[in-house]
Amino acid sequence: MKITDVRAYSIRISKDNFATPASSSSHGAGESRPPVDDFGDYFIDQSAFTSIYSHHHETTLIRLETDTGVVGWGEAQSPVAPRVTRTIVEELVRPLVINRDPFDIEAIWTRAYGAMRERGHPTGFYVDALGGMDVALWDICGKVTGKPIHKLSGGRYRDRVLLYAGMGGTDPSDVADKAEYHVGHGYKALKLHLLVDRDGVADIAAAVRERVGSGIKLMVDVHMRQTVSSSIELGRRLEGLDFTWLESPIVPDDIPGQAEIARSLDMAVAIGEWSRTRYEMREAFERRAYDIVMHDIGRTGITEGKRIATLADTYNIPVAPHVGGGGILAVAATVEFSASCPNFMIMEHSHDANAMKAAILKEPYDPVDGYFHVTDKPGLGVEVDETKLERFKFPDR
Repeated sequence: MKITDVRAYSIRISKDNFATPASSSSHGAGESRPPVDDFGDYFIDQSAFTSIYSHHHETTLIRLETDTGVVGWGEAQSPVAPRVTRTIVEELVRPLVINRDPFDIEAIWTRAYGAMRERGHPTGFYVDALGGMDVALWDICGKVTGKPIHKLSGGRYRDRVLLYAGMGGTDPSDVADKAEYHVGHGYKALKLHLLVDRDGVADIAAAVRERVGSGIKLMVDVHMRQTVSSSIELGRRLEGLDFTWLESPIVPDDIPGQAEIARSLDMAVAIGEWSRTRYEMREAFERRAYDIVMHDIGRTGITEGKRIATLADTYNIPVAPHVGGGGILAVAATVEFSASCPNFMIMEHSHDANAMKAAILKEPYDPVDGYFHVTDKPGLGVEVDETKLERFKFPDR
């Protein structure tokens, strides 16, 4: 059996078509948010050097087909500029995977990663494309064997995958309303994306804790907006509110600073969504720069995601996989990864965005009461509807 066809689809889905009364971007776009510079389809916060976001849901899907007619799907998370990822798949990934046996998954990833490593591309869009290709290979292997990915990649450690729901905002009462809404949908854990200063974070955190009570697990992501000292002070205030973790307190390059924060706080520090390979993460593990690792399967793929989780387990660090801007195939891949990860803790989820992300599927793919239930469906456990996919293909220039 060989791979005989490789295709990539950049897609864009309008969030307006799937809006709900309580919905908002997980990063605070909604009733209240900091001022932004708007570039048409994209925008960026004026108040900090932070990520650029899209007004739409954007991502890149990868379709592999074998000479026996088996089709595998993967997703290379592309929250902005998905045409870049599509071009990488078409120009670089395709010749590296065509005519290969899909069961040579690790060998294919290693060869493809090495193809651009010496050229200065050990991360970024190129590795995202490899991650999407990797998931599609696993999907094929699952379909050929009749097994779900988690059975092939380590075995089932759990029958359901615990989720936390993300939400944002700048007004304490507004964010507390969103928290109450998500608890009403059965979530036992919530994460607050707070793009405000240290005191603002603490005020919102206190309002949410008061609203949801002591039985709900709470976390906060400050998106690299703090210094080492302000992170430590904020963390101590959050400890008093029984928050589970402080996420991404400072820029990812400051590993010594991350280690200082982790050493100074009793609560956990969670970091890692931006890292795509174990090579990037090695120093942070060695320096104990975080307590919880949050790599994103939409960026790492299953193969490298498992390697990172194994490295984390070596250091007794739990895994809380990030999903963020990933689409429904990234969500499904993360559920499969989480089911087969021994040191799994909890998975990120965007409740109100799920229907929008799943618009390309033949059947719904939804959690129940704050959990995704692990199934025995082969491969990813979801099927892309290629007719629906045509509706959302990214416009060419």
